[in-house]
Amino acid sequence: MPDWAVAVISAVGGLIIVWLVLLLILWVQQRRAGRNVDWRQIIRLVADVVVLLKRLIVDPEVPRATRWWLGGLLAYLLLPIDLVPDFIPVLGYADDAIIVAIALRYAIRTAGTPAIERWWPGTPEGLGSLLSLVGAR
Repeated sequence: MPDWAVAVISAVGGLIIVWLVLLLILWVQQRRAGRNVDWRQIIRLVADVVVLLKRLIVDPEVPRATRWWLGGLLAYLLLPIDLVPDFIPVLGYADDAIIVAIALRYAIRTAGTPAIERWWPGTPEGLGSLLSLVGAR
C-alpha cells in the first residue's frame, strides 16, 4: 500500500475516533445532567447569538475595540472559510463555538453583562446558557 494511502486512512481513522470520543463525552454529560439534547434550542441559541452580535456592534455604549472584535467575529462566522472546515464532524463546529465563547467572554469583560442582557433577543434560559458557556455565571 502506498504511503499516501496509509496517511489518508490514518487521518480518517483518527478523525472518526475523535468524533466517537466526543459523542461519548457529550452523551455521558447529558446522562449526568439528566437531560436530553434539544436541537431546536441549540439552533435557536445560535441565531440569538448572531442577533446579539449585530446589536452589540452598533451600540455606541460598547467600547470601540470590543465592537471591532465582535465585528471580526461576525465576519468570521458568516464567511465560508474556517480554521477547521465545517464538513468535518464535530470539530468543524467546535472551533466556531470556542471562538464565539472567547469573543463573548472578552465582550462581557469590556462591555459588561448588562449590555449583553440588554441586547439579548432570546429567552432567559438561553441567556443563562450563554453566560454559563462563556463562564460569566
